[in-house]
Amino acid sequence: QAQLVESGGGLVQAGGSLSLSCTASGRTFRNYAMGWFRQAPGKEREFVAATTWFTYYADSVKGRFTISRDNAKNTVYLQMNILKPEDTAVYYCAAATGGVLSRSAVDYIYWGQGTQVTVSS
Repeated sequence: QAQLVESGGGLVQAGGSLSLSCTASGRTFRNYAMGWFRQAPGKEREFVAATTWFTYYADSVKGRFTISRDNAKNTVYLQMNILKPEDTAVYYCAAATGGVLSRSAVDYIYWGQGTQVTVSS
């Protein structure tokens, strides 16, 4: 059974940084696109970033967030800098088959349980 487990969330002041990790188990995700999504209270889940051999970012995080992966460790990371209160959300890691670099949640078939990120003003 494939599993994704996120870690690294927490509380940070505006302007600060956090680093999220997502470790996969149960299968090798080398050939999967890996993505990060987030969901704030009362809002729909939204795309943040994705990676295959390339990377793709939402405009709202471009220049502040960096997605990377270590296939040997079956782990994907999200480095978040210059955090803003509007970045507050539950952050989810997800995996899509076929290596499709997509911003659509429906293309991702494996999901983690989420980790809370709270940015205070």
